[in-house]
Amino acid sequence: MEITTENLLGRFLRARRELLRPEDLGLPAGARRRVAGLRREEVARLAGVSTDYYVRLEQGRECHPSAQVVDALARALELEDDAAAHLHRLARPSSVRRRRPARRGQVSPHLLRMMAAWPHTPAVVLDHCLTVLAANPLGEALFDGHTYSDDLVRLVFLDPDARDFYPDWDQVAANTVAGLRAAVGTAYDDPRLIEVVGELSVKNETFRRLWARHDIRQKTHETKRFHHPLVGELALHYESLTVNSAPGQQLVVYQAAPASRSEEALSLLGSLTAASAAVTGAVADPAVESVAEPAVDVDPRTR
Repeated sequence: MEITTENLLGRFLRARRELLRPEDLGLPAGARRRVAGLRREEVARLAGVSTDYYVRLEQGRECHPSAQVVDALARALELEDDAAAHLHRLARPSSVRRRRPARRGQVSPHLLRMMAAWPHTPAVVLDHCLTVLAANPLGEALFDGHTYSDDLVRLVFLDPDARDFYPDWDQVAANTVAGLRAAVGTAYDDPRLIEVVGELSVKNETFRRLWARHDIRQKTHETKRFHHPLVGELALHYESLTVNSAPGQQLVVYQAAPASRSEEALSLLGSLTAASAAVTGAVADPAVESVAEPAVDVDPRTR
């Protein structure tokens, strides 16, 4: 699937129109309906604008509807708050700054120190394409062991064990694509985004279908289930916080309910992580070399 930056407003309106069923809005379905979802004239009528004006919006011949018209269209299309805000941004393209070609983001050392001080709380920092830029030890352990542990979009859609790791995979997949669209905003010319969407559209039909829906939902908070290969089932609530010092970055913090089975499993995962780190540190410690067996002299002159 190719990403295009042409007529973003019209493409969004059409995608959302096609998702609505007329009977859900009290409109007659009609036996001879030939289009998916609502007809253009039905959206126009619900929004209180002329059909001709709405057609021009979808076709890109009218690109700057007033805020009142945008609000009316959002109501007609039954958009949630994030999607309605996105529609307003699309109607004001001149106010959107073009994003420079993205490089892998640098995470503030102060944020890294703060995350490291949470030994019992998994935390990760994501960029606008939901790539993991940094994680504390427990956050790294939560997603460890997968082919795409450092890329939450590719983990969902390309990792061979994604459906085992996410018991509610269908919901996770839909929310991941909607969160990706929300994170990139209107910067569809971003090289990283083009790469991700292009690859996944070719390799995964579900991603291709979900991307075409134009769902927009900010990654804010949710309870998500995991099946971790080491500790089993986990139900963790996450909060996603904007990193104001680094636009485009999100700090995602996970917690288990107190006294729950998930809290026990998370504590076990923390213990395993700490034990593994201790072993790794011991092997790397120069003092260990002093108790190692001496090297065997294989010089033929000493035989």
